[in-house]
Amino acid sequence: MNLKPKPGILDITPYVGGRAEAPDGAPAVKLSSNESALGPSPLAVAAYEEACRDLSFYPDGNARILRDALAELHHLDPDRIVCGNGSDELLSLLARIYASAGDEVVFTEHAFLVYRIAALANSAVPVAVPETDLRADVDRILASITPRTRMVYLANPNNPTGSCLSGAEVRQLHAGLPPSVLLVIDAAYEEYVQRKDYEAGDVLVTQFDNVVMTRTFSKIYGLAGLRVGWAFCPASVADALNRVRGPFNVSVPAQRAAVAALRDREHVARSIAHNETWKGWLIRSIRTSTLRVDDSEGNFVLVHFPPGAHDAKAADAFLTARGYILRPVANYGLPHCLRLTIGSEDANRGVAATIADFMRQKQ
Repeated sequence: MNLKPKPGILDITPYVGGRAEAPDGAPAVKLSSNESALGPSPLAVAAYEEACRDLSFYPDGNARILRDALAELHHLDPDRIVCGNGSDELLSLLARIYASAGDEVVFTEHAFLVYRIAALANSAVPVAVPETDLRADVDRILASITPRTRMVYLANPNNPTGSCLSGAEVRQLHAGLPPSVLLVIDAAYEEYVQRKDYEAGDVLVTQFDNVVMTRTFSKIYGLAGLRVGWAFCPASVADALNRVRGPFNVSVPAQRAAVAALRDREHVARSIAHNETWKGWLIRSIRTSTLRVDDSEGNFVLVHFPPGAHDAKAADAFLTARGYILRPVANYGLPHCLRLTIGSEDANRGVAATIADFMRQKQ
């Protein structure tokens, strides 16, 4: 065959989302994709249903109502906000704009898989930097920077580890980067963070021309099925993104539902409170089974299983057979772990009891 993809494409391992059902098709509790435990705001659902009356019309290609709502809530310049078909689209477009063949794109070894995919899709060289205790190491990231580096992706908090850098650490990272390197701060789980020293990245964006912050409606807002994300950028980056993104990349129902979700602050507060309560409960409960569970700043926890009869693969099979779907993370370089999304009260109690049953099994 004469047609060949450009270099890097065939090196990509396709992204596979969290499983939604057991192999035999039996009903299961899905705790594999970090979706909202409480789902979307009723106001967002109502806005979506109302928008269905206008499906014959193209959406506003500039997503003005959504950008204005985001700007009002977060006190940002709407002209520097770009909306996307999920934050994944924007993360990928940034690599398309700024990374060329042979350029280096830096991220940490257990970071979101889309960063590697974005680099390879643009024939760039992915550079995975070792972490320290499953946490981004600023000094190691800076030591990896070369004259060929064009971008640094930083998931903060990170998925799947749940670890997080302080605002001071992120500023230290940025200060050590050359002005020609773009720092992309992926703050998909920002709303769940309770640390007082955390910063999402918007202040850095207002101060410097080489920082972008991306956010999503797929997590706290419970709109993963609608695919809505956004980026806050320097004016020059916003201009570049608007030149290459699809002209109608956020649908009419998605825009209107997202605006309604933003305005329902009570629902957001309930989602945060639920996450804090049950995340702490799950960590404590699973640790009583002698398993390591890392602290997390997201809506998920990383559970470590020992080698042998009670390893992650066996645990996954045991849990799946009993209707609980977690996320194996071997493709993130964590073969001994499963990632567990915080679910409803019934789901959390059930999965914790099932993990305890698994660990009580005789070897």
